[in-house]
Amino acid sequence: MVIIHYIAWLAIITQIAFTIGMINNFKYTIGRFKRKRDWYRPNTALIVPCKGLDQEFEKNIASFFAQDYNNFCLFFVVEDIADPAYNRLCQLKEKLAHTSQAKDVKILIAGHTLTSSQKIHNLLHAYKNIPDQTQVLAFADSDVCIKDYWLKHIVYPLRQPKVGATSGYRLFVPQKINLPTLSLSALNAKIAQFLGKSFFNQPWGGSMAINVETFKKIGLEKIWQNALSDDYSLSYAVKKARLKIFFVPACLVASYESTTWPKLFEFARRQFIITKAYVPANWYFALISTIYSVFCLWAGLALTIYSAAAQHSYLLTFAALTAVFYTSQLIRSILRQIAAKTVLKEDSPHFQAAMIADIIAAPFFSILLLAIILSSAIGRTIKWRGIKYKIVSPEKIIQLK
Repeated sequence: MVIIHYIAWLAIITQIAFTIGMINNFKYTIGRFKRKRDWYRPNTALIVPCKGLDQEFEKNIASFFAQDYNNFCLFFVVEDIADPAYNRLCQLKEKLAHTSQAKDVKILIAGHTLTSSQKIHNLLHAYKNIPDQTQVLAFADSDVCIKDYWLKHIVYPLRQPKVGATSGYRLFVPQKINLPTLSLSALNAKIAQFLGKSFFNQPWGGSMAINVETFKKIGLEKIWQNALSDDYSLSYAVKKARLKIFFVPACLVASYESTTWPKLFEFARRQFIITKAYVPANWYFALISTIYSVFCLWAGLALTIYSAAAQHSYLLTFAALTAVFYTSQLIRSILRQIAAKTVLKEDSPHFQAAMIADIIAAPFFSILLLAIILSSAIGRTIKWRGIKYKIVSPEKIIQLK
């Protein structure tokens, strides 16, 4: 019991330190997202791969036309004209192009691929069609809605030589008040909370940018030709070149979503399978830290009840362990929901239910997250946008029928 006593105090200290780190990320996000970024305007290509019609598709696409940026070209890319997104994109271009500051708007047909993910194939096809004078490549997904200042914020840190890529992240805005959708929003927010002035920063393909010069220097075109994940492969190449991934709080973007339990598990398990294949260290960190969080809280509660019944001398230690872990989870859930409501102010009414659920059920969401991570330990096959892939290695995938 003496050893358990010391382990409990070590757990308390590390949990407090971890929570302080999350508080610092919160301060970073709140403090930076309102800053003005008005003077840096490199010639930029904004590339948006599309497949199918996402929820709020028209609203999302309209947000790309509405960028307050006078030096960019806009590229939408689909696999073929049979994709329902193609006709809708043509209609939206006809409707919105004349109101946009974009110098040019193109809808490209990439064709099918067997060597990389379809998304990456679309991105590379657009890259081959950018104007010669393009200085920056910005990438966004069709299932996100960006603010009109997004483009000027995502390119701004790239003026620094040591910044290899910039990134925002998604925040799921619940479109239906059911438990799977609220769980999706809460679990995603837990991941977003790790981003800040931190070594945990990873680019996210739905909101990221890179200088064309850097793109060529790190050989990303060649890497992408056989890759599944655009962002993880970009992250690997950027960090290998000893450059930084810069998180941009103003480029946190809304993804309007409603889901079911099967869709939630399919989505979340896919994310962790990809993480396991491309950045195994991150997967192991997620696994160990989640086990640590779940075990210490519930083991602490069990030991507290046992010590109280047995009138044990270590009752205060175990009670402190339980209180610290529960309180720290509560603080983190409150902070991440405040950050979401602050950055996406227009969508704040939709976060009310998610905030209540996250605060009340934070310990249970940790158990759900652990179950999803454990489920990703087995298997390398995923389904993404209707296409099945088997991840052989970070450099090789097989598309399955």
